[in-house]
Amino acid sequence: MPANAKPAAGRSLLSPTDHTLILIDHQSQMAFATHSQDIVALRTNTAVVANAAAGFGVSTIVTSVAEKTFSGPVFDEIKKAFPNKEIIDRTSMNAWEDPNIIDRVNAIGKKRIVLAGLWTSVCIVDPALSALDQGFEVYVISDASGDVSAEAHERAIQRMIQAGARPMTSIQYLLELQRDWARGETYGLTTGIAKDFGGGYGLGIIYANQMFGAQEGAH
Repeated sequence: MPANAKPAAGRSLLSPTDHTLILIDHQSQMAFATHSQDIVALRTNTAVVANAAAGFGVSTIVTSVAEKTFSGPVFDEIKKAFPNKEIIDRTSMNAWEDPNIIDRVNAIGKKRIVLAGLWTSVCIVDPALSALDQGFEVYVISDASGDVSAEAHERAIQRMIQAGARPMTSIQYLLELQRDWARGETYGLTTGIAKDFGGGYGLGIIYANQMFGAQEGAH
């Protein structure tokens, strides 16, 4: 039988309008005990995700746990990306058990959920497994999440994958939202986020722009 390939995106790829992003407990006290990756890298990766979601108009929920009494403020990287967004504070470790979060999920009405936050083994595993049980598709941005050890983080990621969640990274998230450099209306947004927060990739874009006038997607 001959091949029947079509120039179309795979169904499991994300677009800006098909999912709800939930950023969970990116807070000072939670970050102090996070050792699965360098805290600077974690903040940078979180900035990539937050700015990508804000720039592409992704439906986003930001939530904290015990902000006033224990865990402290949400990362400035998120607040700067979403300066007017309400941060929903909770008492439950599992955000999926909080009625205010579920009210927002239902109001948005999308069956794909993308999660990132601290800590992976509790505050990400719990809502991921809960959402999967209720028939949602779940994606986890692993490098914008962290835990008290690399072991805790990796076991949590494995557990979610075994249950059906799909892992991805922060730069992958950004580029999946863009997906085609011919989309000129978001070209500057995407490359700008990469330049500001994309590490070596962003430096490469700056170098190519300044040295050769080159740009992504040029022919």
